[in-house]
Amino acid sequence: MSSTLDLEHLRTLVAIAECGGFSRAAAARHISQPALSQHVRLLERALKRKLFAKEGRGMRFTPDGDAVLAEARRILVVHDDALARLRVPQEQVVVVGSTEHSAEHVLPEMIRALADAFPGVTTRFEIGRSTQLEEAVGRGAIDLAFVLASRGNEGGREIGRLPLSWYAAPSWQPPGPDDDTIELVAFEEPCALRERAMAALGAEGRRVTVAAQSSTLEGVLAGVRAGVGVALLPSVAGRVPAGVVARDDLPAIGSAGLNVLARRGLDPDVEATALDAGEAFFATSQAPRLQVAG
Repeated sequence: MSSTLDLEHLRTLVAIAECGGFSRAAAARHISQPALSQHVRLLERALKRKLFAKEGRGMRFTPDGDAVLAEARRILVVHDDALARLRVPQEQVVVVGSTEHSAEHVLPEMIRALADAFPGVTTRFEIGRSTQLEEAVGRGAIDLAFVLASRGNEGGREIGRLPLSWYAAPSWQPPGPDDDTIELVAFEEPCALRERAMAALGAEGRRVTVAAQSSTLEGVLAGVRAGVGVALLPSVAGRVPAGVVARDDLPAIGSAGLNVLARRGLDPDVEATALDAGEAFFATSQAPRLQVAG
């Protein structure tokens, strides 16, 4: 058996330690879990020692595994430093996730900041629901994510607050005095905004009917523009979506945080750059007046 150690296999070993598990490391390395397990098996075969042992439903490093991990880190530092001294370009990919609410306005500022701070970085985007993005960051499939923190327990660091407003078609009329039913257009469950909307209307003694629902922001707005019902949505920098108006005759909800989540093991400089860009956006953005219908 060759005594040469494969650098990619050593990177996999370090990723397992930094990500806290096989599945998260596979996502962070953008390889399948079977491929990652094969890296480990080939290392064990080359070194003729067991690197992992079962512990409950997971795996832990053996003493030999800890020793090899320490050597792997040393080897990779020397290797990467040599490439840097030789000015050999290395592709670095940062995967950024964002909710639809922040994608249009906040995300471009963060991308520009990353491009300025790290000219060699390639950025890949994932747009999705906050719950999906949180899970992806936890798995290590996404490096950074901007998520709507409506419940307040989403984790990460808050970079700004988004006011929550009710939106309806310009022609929409609230129910008359003999009808206490409000028709709601909402995101599909699970959705904290949907929960807050129904709770606020219920607290006023109103009955709530979900007249339309969608997994996307554009789908929710389509329902609102069609006059199907009202929707509770965050406002980024005070901007009102086209074709709808804000309503001030429904219960005030307050605001939701926009948080940045970072995967375990992410370069601290990359995380700090994203945080600074997000906070700078909220510090400098000017909020136009909402077009309000009462």
